Amino acid sequence: MGAAVATAAAGVTALLLALVLTEPLRRLALRRGITDRPSARKAHTRPTPYLGGVAVALATLTAGTLTALAGGVLDPVLGVLLGGAALMCTVGLIDDLRPLSAGLRLCIETPAAALVVLIGGHPDIFGGAIDAVLAVVWIVFVTNAFNLLDNMDGAASSLCVVIAVFACVTAPAGGPGGLGPVMAALAGACVGFLFHNRHPARIFLGDAGSLFLGFTLASSMMVLHDDVGGLAGPASLVLATLVPTLDTTLVMLSRYREARPLMQGGTDHIAHRLRRLGLSVRQVVRSLSVFTVACCLSAVLVTYGLLAPGVALVAACVVGAGTVLLLLEIPSAPVTAAAGAAAPGRMAAADIARSALPLRPTGGRRGRSLRPMAVPHSRAGRKAGPLSPTAGTPAAPQ
Repeated sequence: MGAAVATAAAGVTALLLALVLTEPLRRLALRRGITDRPSARKAHTRPTPYLGGVAVALATLTAGTLTALAGGVLDPVLGVLLGGAALMCTVGLIDDLRPLSAGLRLCIETPAAALVVLIGGHPDIFGGAIDAVLAVVWIVFVTNAFNLLDNMDGAASSLCVVIAVFACVTAPAGGPGGLGPVMAALAGACVGFLFHNRHPARIFLGDAGSLFLGFTLASSMMVLHDDVGGLAGPASLVLATLVPTLDTTLVMLSRYREARPLMQGGTDHIAHRLRRLGLSVRQVVRSLSVFTVACCLSAVLVTYGLLAPGVALVAACVVGAGTVLLLLEIPSAPVTAAAGAAAPGRMAAADIARSALPLRPTGGRRGRSLRPMAVPHSRAGRKAGPLSPTAGTPAAPQ
């Protein structure tokens, strides 16, 4: 079967599988109590199940594997990548059911990333082992950054669709033959899942899904850019994942500036700050998606030699630094559930005024966090692994 036909077939198959699998898994999660329960600092008002990420993973792995077998593509790189992705989903699922420590998760993620780099390769910048080490660090970073990004209904899934489509476009430039269909399957699975996950979400990805998305995207793009020479490969990778990178950077700087522990929950992500400006949840997701589309288009131009990688990297650094500095000036106090329900596109004036109230620590099953006195939180930032604000606790998607 032709490459274009195989890619399209994988995407459509995964989309249909995700549509079919998500609802039974949602009901199973509700029966077993695998849910994110409402609280004063979360936006949802009823228990919302996890396990959505399991549907995305099953749809992606099934469609990608079947397409590869049908096309006679039995590449060991593809096997290692899909095996690592399945491992990440399993680790995330265990973490959803019984929280794992950040150190244990890193001990699993790092060897998986190292195996992908060892078998699949990586772009060469400096030459030697330093490039391999940087590649492993980048895969682990993006895996956890995507986990951290899963803090609002539809955000992680929407951005995954955009980046996976970018990977499909660049697949002919390098990498194993079956990787394009796998990326199409990932995009299709996320589209199918978004029918259930868009605001107001009926089911969340959970760590099983966000870790799976981050690892699959990072590993696939690393392998695809193995043969892209010079700075073009690294520049494309940086551009395509700029939003997750900026979100993680913003959270780290914000908590350092406020002398707050990095692992502490909070509403200081990009999405939360945009909500403070008056955007609705759907407007925030659309804004992040459009920005990611622009970044990925630039990455395509760099990959095919139509844009100088040095210029692209400088532009990304300038835009990224400016964005983070501007967002740091926006209060990180949460949007209340009531305000969000009453006026999706507007922040209540009283809620904005209360953002200046002194903070007091709060505790609970999901860890300690700081919040304004007498002001209820929206869903606090999801746990996202070693870089997450609530690592070691069940996920709390937003």
